[in-house]
Amino acid sequence: MSNNNHRHAAVGNNNEFADGACGWNFIVLMSRQGKIRLSEFFSSYTDAEKRRILRDIAGDVLPRAPKMCNIIEKGAYKFVYRRYASLYFVAGVPVEMNELLVLEQIHLFVEALDGYFNSVCELDLVFSLHKSLLILFEMFIGGMLCESSKREVLKQIVEAEELVEEMTKPGEDTASQLDDGLSFQEQFQLGRKPDDERKAERQGGRDKQVGKQQTTVRV
Repeated sequence: MSNNNHRHAAVGNNNEFADGACGWNFIVLMSRQGKIRLSEFFSSYTDAEKRRILRDIAGDVLPRAPKMCNIIEKGAYKFVYRRYASLYFVAGVPVEMNELLVLEQIHLFVEALDGYFNSVCELDLVFSLHKSLLILFEMFIGGMLCESSKREVLKQIVEAEELVEEMTKPGEDTASQLDDGLSFQEQFQLGRKPDDERKAERQGGRDKQVGKQQTTVRV
């Protein structure tokens, strides 16, 4: 009986180990100046914890010399990062997870971004954040890598864009098709304005055009 109990306990510990080391907790893309270009948390964190993690990345990762270790342990998780030009790709993973695997996953994500943007740069992430998130969510679900084929990822992104273009009415903003179900805060993070603001801007533009026409007629 005691041997069976030990066996069950060992199996339980192995399951806990596997569950805790199967995927990323979060991914953060930060510039050398400490500007956050992309952040996604796959695990549950409070706003205070998220701010602390971002401060730790800025304080621990950015000042490190190029030849220093790419792994920083932070208690319950660790930072595994790679630097590409002016951007740091920082993944937060469980302490049991294989660091070399994480480094390869980060590089795979960067190659997918390169394939879509044709040599990705920081400005691509600034002005096309929603496309970067689409690529991330196509590859990772809940922090786990579910699609490792770059060709398949880019194929799915292109098909999604073609579908959006087909659904878009003439003269309508294509980005508005991607706003369904997003909160105002999420739309702001993606660099897009809520529908109410867009309608107000369009109405203001029409009023200006009408005013110009009236002025022209009077002259």
